[in-house]
Amino acid sequence: MPRGAEFPEEEELVVCTIKSVKNFGAFVSLEEYQAKEGFIHVTEIASGWVKRMSDFVREGQRVVCKVLKVDQAKGHVDLSLKKVNDHQKREKIQVWKNEQKSEKLMEFVAQRLETTVDACYEEFGDALVDKYGSMYAAFEAAAGSSKRLKADGFDGKWLKVFMAVATENVTPSTVEIAGLVEMNCPVSNGVVHIRAALKEAEKTESENVKIQYIGAPKYRIVVLADDYKTAEEDMKLASDRAIAYIKSKGGDGKFSRKEQQ
Repeated sequence: MPRGAEFPEEEELVVCTIKSVKNFGAFVSLEEYQAKEGFIHVTEIASGWVKRMSDFVREGQRVVCKVLKVDQAKGHVDLSLKKVNDHQKREKIQVWKNEQKSEKLMEFVAQRLETTVDACYEEFGDALVDKYGSMYAAFEAAAGSSKRLKADGFDGKWLKVFMAVATENVTPSTVEIAGLVEMNCPVSNGVVHIRAALKEAEKTESENVKIQYIGAPKYRIVVLADDYKTAEEDMKLASDRAIAYIKSKGGDGKFSRKEQQ
């Protein structure tokens, strides 16, 4: 959800609170859109026949719905409850909670900088969201590595404050993936070249790439990152560097991904 957006987009998942329940459907408030009203028709409540609405929804209940249609001129938002599965619901609720927390953290940042939240977004917040996908992800990145934001090109007097708020309030989530690189180098000092190639693999900006010795010619690459996309990028960079190096010394190498941990 773009910050400040007045209405959701079609197909978007939204967090809602049931305001009133009728025989023909339920009226809800959209928590992320200034409590604008939405409507779930009885046919969009559940897949089967709905005999009693109270069996599925109740006033005050928080639900996750999919947006079917938006009429901004009339202020109508048609929603579906049945088109959201349990996994999507859990994921969306967590994202929503993270968004709420990140807004509070941005208030802390603004207070320490003696400015407003809107000014913070204008100066650096929007750029952080563009880079990391969400403000909470930016806070997680800052909490996870003291060098991450600077390495990604961010700088300014705000950065120290942002880092401090992040480390004080956010426990970064991490994922771990692993892969195998197999190398040989049938030349003089081949073992030395392999060791140097493995050191090349560890030279990533994330500082979260480690090599585990399984036994020649196989070596395990382990990557920790904030998310799988970043982890996969770091994994590819590490394996490519190792293989390129060993080939430059007359050897050969290949990489294979193991199942995500």
